[in-house]
Amino acid sequence: MVLGGGTAGELVAAGLARAGRDVALVENRLVGGESPYFACVPSKSLLLSARRGETWEMALARRDELTGRRSDDPAVARMAEAGVTVLRGKGRVAAPGRVEVDGVEHGFADLVVCTGSEPVVPAADGLADVPLWTSDEALSVPDLPRRLVILGGGPVGCELAQVYAAFGSQVAVVEASGRLLPAEAPFAGEVLADELRRMGVDLRLGAGLGDIERKDTGLRLWLSDGGTLDADRVLVAAGRRPRVEGLGLEHLGVAVAPGHGLPVDETCRVPSATGSVWAAGDVTGVARTTHAARYQARVVLSNLLGRRREADYRAIPRVVYTNPTVYSVGISPRRAAELGIDLRTAGYDLAATARAAVGADERGRVELYADRARGLLVGAAAAGLGAEEWMSEIALAIRAETPLSLLADVVHAFPTYGESVEAPLRELAAACAAARDESTREEDP
Repeated sequence: MVLGGGTAGELVAAGLARAGRDVALVENRLVGGESPYFACVPSKSLLLSARRGETWEMALARRDELTGRRSDDPAVARMAEAGVTVLRGKGRVAAPGRVEVDGVEHGFADLVVCTGSEPVVPAADGLADVPLWTSDEALSVPDLPRRLVILGGGPVGCELAQVYAAFGSQVAVVEASGRLLPAEAPFAGEVLADELRRMGVDLRLGAGLGDIERKDTGLRLWLSDGGTLDADRVLVAAGRRPRVEGLGLEHLGVAVAPGHGLPVDETCRVPSATGSVWAAGDVTGVARTTHAARYQARVVLSNLLGRRREADYRAIPRVVYTNPTVYSVGISPRRAAELGIDLRTAGYDLAATARAAVGADERGRVELYADRARGLLVGAAAAGLGAEEWMSEIALAIRAETPLSLLADVVHAFPTYGESVEAPLRELAAACAAARDESTREEDP
């Protein structure tokens, strides 16, 4: 029994069915989940249309075609072809080995929870009394607001700010932390902030939402720094939380704190649960991306088929598909500080590459982070055109723990943005080699 038919649920269910298992997939909304209908596919489609200079009408037509006009008939057909029984409705654990779907009970031997996540709406005076968008509405409705205020400067907020600004909306972004992309390297948010400001986006950084009310001409927002904003529409992009409430997991001995993910071990099994219970995707709260959900689903599938596999999250990319793209992988400076890891940092501006001159696009920078104690690459961040493509080698290097000396000897094609990693890799390799030599001298009698 698979609860949730999104990215992870589909992969697990189809894989088990093709291996000869009897599988039921429970989905209350659309089989396929958020990604193809309300997240990755429509947002990337609109961003591409914006870069091409298409009209809003052309962009909507392309978006709706790619999302199948939010019909999951093809996805349901794929599940049926794989041998999966699709149960429409809300699933809830009624007892160990029993799941209730809209009043009808079904038995299971193994349970896989793939219920995803849902938008977080912050608590603010008046916010519950005005019409709001989440990313679901922003990526599915045909409206183009004249004035749009986005609450949240994370990946979703930044992508949607660029989309709507490109098509003519007057956009403001409110981010309380003081900078865009607060979880990532500071330079990444700064590069993106410069680009959004160039597009006319009003960035209100370091301010939170204080109050909001309806006016004759729309909405008025008061910010914590004393500023005000007027809007025709407010878009909440303040993050997402794992969807764990109402699943009846308490009947399996599982207690989940509000806002937290379903705890899993290295095999993606829920160790506190009664029986064979697994989880994959956003519901675990481990790495909330479509590609991370696919990865966890493959781990679950392998273990359920008797081939032990453990998940390794050291090199799961985090990408903001704006123009320029922001790409991060491994440990960020902020996370390293939380973990007490001493990082050695080396960076390079893309403006110094021949590719930037040839392409007339000098925006961006790359930074690489090595663990001083271990002498290994543990993290990286880049902001630049197509960074999601030319930074993939760094994800592999982190995952494989490739020696810096070997990475520094890799030759990149000329002229490419990929050349930008060469200088920082040589710098880190030399610094780590010098540190090892110094340590050796100190140990000699």
